Amino acid sequence: MPSSPVAVALVEDEAEVRECFERAIAANPQLRLLQACSTGAAMQQWLAAHPVDVLLVDLGLPDVPGLEVIRHARRVQPACSVMVISAFADAAHMVPAFEAGACGYLVKDGTEDELARHVLDLHAGGSPMSPIIARQLLLRWQGPAPRAGKARAPAGADELSPREREVLRLVARGCSYQEAGACLGITTATVQAHVRNLYAKLEVHSKTEAVFEARQLGLLDWA
Repeated sequence: MPSSPVAVALVEDEAEVRECFERAIAANPQLRLLQACSTGAAMQQWLAAHPVDVLLVDLGLPDVPGLEVIRHARRVQPACSVMVISAFADAAHMVPAFEAGACGYLVKDGTEDELARHVLDLHAGGSPMSPIIARQLLLRWQGPAPRAGKARAPAGADELSPREREVLRLVARGCSYQEAGACLGITTATVQAHVRNLYAKLEVHSKTEAVFEARQLGLLDWA
């Protein structure tokens, strides 16, 4: 256990998500939240004058890219450990984040309850990662050999309906079920029903796994 609370700052533009992270940090006596910003520029300005042990960064910020916030933190506070918490779980976002200086990477899907433990692990010298991120790092390290799963794609992958594909693309972009419903003109309950069908057809158990599997199968032509 750290002798004094670990000083934490976070930048996340979605108010609901930010408040959830704030509660998770406040609930652990080993952590102390010093600052929570909704924009990258505000966090960069704050970091210039306030030492912090751990910085949590969302990549999809509305002004300054999260990668720039990470690079700035590494310049002005080299001792600060940076961890990404993002809806993006693909190599196109993961690799640049690590190259910029992040030491951990969590996908928002299901990370909130364990956030405090991950922050403490990071501060202790670890590199917390969501399983889907660790898997992609392993695949990248193993080289460009064809993925075995390509030869045994889930039986239902070819049976996705046009609406299910639309829901999948919106979820892959980080939309909540409510946002996806608003975009498609359907209810949140209907979106959830489509997501359940997606899970069954892709043989997965979470949004993150569904997006990963869809990318591997070429179902997300924009990614």
